Amino acid sequence: MQWQTCVLLLCVTAILADDEWREVKTSQGVVRGRKHPTEDIYTFYNIPYATAPVGVDKFKAPLHPPVWLQPYDAIDKQVVCPQPIFPFSDLQPSTLVQQENCLIANVFVPNTNKKNLSVVVYVHGGAFIMGWGEMFKATQLMNKKDIIVVTFNYRLGVHGFLCLGTEDAPGNAGMKDQVALLRWVQKNIASFGGNPDDVTILGYSAGAASVDLLLLSKSAEGLFHRVVPESGGNLAAFSIQRDPLEVAKTYGKKLHFSDVDDINSLGHFYKTTPLEVLLSDPFFDRTDSTFMFSPCVERDIGVETFLTESPLSILKGGNYSKLPVLYGFANMEGLFRMDLFNIWKHKMNTKFSDFLPADLQFESEQEREEVANKIKMFYFGDKPVSEENILGYVNYFSDIIFTYPMLWATKLQVEAGNNQIYLYEYSFVDDDVPVVPHTDVQGANHCAQSMAIADGKNFTYPDESLATPEYQNMKKIMREIWHNFIKTGKPVPEGSSLPAWAPAGADRSPHMLLGQKIELRGVLLEERTRFWDDIYQRYYREPVPPSPASHFEL
Repeated sequence: MQWQTCVLLLCVTAILADDEWREVKTSQGVVRGRKHPTEDIYTFYNIPYATAPVGVDKFKAPLHPPVWLQPYDAIDKQVVCPQPIFPFSDLQPSTLVQQENCLIANVFVPNTNKKNLSVVVYVHGGAFIMGWGEMFKATQLMNKKDIIVVTFNYRLGVHGFLCLGTEDAPGNAGMKDQVALLRWVQKNIASFGGNPDDVTILGYSAGAASVDLLLLSKSAEGLFHRVVPESGGNLAAFSIQRDPLEVAKTYGKKLHFSDVDDINSLGHFYKTTPLEVLLSDPFFDRTDSTFMFSPCVERDIGVETFLTESPLSILKGGNYSKLPVLYGFANMEGLFRMDLFNIWKHKMNTKFSDFLPADLQFESEQEREEVANKIKMFYFGDKPVSEENILGYVNYFSDIIFTYPMLWATKLQVEAGNNQIYLYEYSFVDDDVPVVPHTDVQGANHCAQSMAIADGKNFTYPDESLATPEYQNMKKIMREIWHNFIKTGKPVPEGSSLPAWAPAGADRSPHMLLGQKIELRGVLLEERTRFWDDIYQRYYREPVPPSPASHFEL
């Protein structure tokens, strides 16, 4: 009897062990994922999808991933790419492990035997200078057990976006990492039960700019089938370096390197300077709506490129895949800059032109000042920037960093023949959302819609039960809309209880208001958008690749 009991216990233990782990055969070897402690899913962390070159080669394109003969335990090692440390940020726990070879993917698979599941690839935000794949968790999108979610790291800041146009630093290493991840998904996701022909790429902030740029890149063509940029777009000033060589020179000088006009010396400086030095500046307080290092228009030097033409030129030419796009932003994105208000209000009153976005150019300083005064008058009237017109401050930074670039791109996409652009503005607030300082007005902050999709109350509080009942209901609605789009290419398919949602036209109408009410409305931000249409038609500054003239000596 005792012997039979022992055998029974061994069998039960074996069954439990099998249920605890799941093995998947990939092109690199077998990976072992583990059952999530609270959700009915399996987690596969820390899978190397490519190899990041290191040392003097650290700015080059990613290399092939490693292979292994024994099963690889895909457990969370909290690996992130090198980035600045933000001492007061709740988003950067002290347990993170920065390492140069940081290109890992995390795959979340529902506990089901079904195959050909839809695949979601989420690209993290962080201004192209910080962040990591697991900063954002979206497992609640998987509740119907018909979606696989993939998150991942890509190189950041100087490490990912130094763009000298040379063999050692051709540019866009971070975007080439993203393409490598999408190729890895195409090659391997079927082994996890996913459908490589049913991939949606989503991103928030810089991740939104990333997926919007991936839409335009020939190197990523065919690797995905729907796009969801959340609060960020490919025409934003922060999304593309205007003059990457000048950016590299400027930062080199700031790091006390003087021989910046010699491209060989400049390249040697960046290749040999430790990453902790190169990544010491987070660039968060720049007044030109950039964070210095971001994607660039590359110089063709005979290797695979990510982007050799400006996003505006590609959008106008229409030479890209016309895919379904769910496109939008929060109604007060400019709250993103509220922490600098007390410093910047004085500087804006002294010289407002210092706060114009980097993608505007003028024939003279006089013209620059005239346009700056016109813009200041539009947002602040004839009064100085102050607590009295702080909503003008919020609207200004909403428009120049986020809303106008996305609305401009909407118009261009529709004119190029894409009739599958679904436009929205997210404005939901509840009692937990503080009022804008010096007002009695509430507004949805930068990427508020992404927080509504994410697991937990918000990015930093994982317990969703702490949210108000109203917000919990809104999260349910938002996940339904995103799930619909992932599965069908439409945010509101036929038969839904939600209001019908038609694609946008070139006039940026209609759009869905996602707030206390869910309702379809007309033109989105018509007056503000018309104002900026006029400015950008006159003064837009096209991004340029690193100048060939700088490379004659090579």
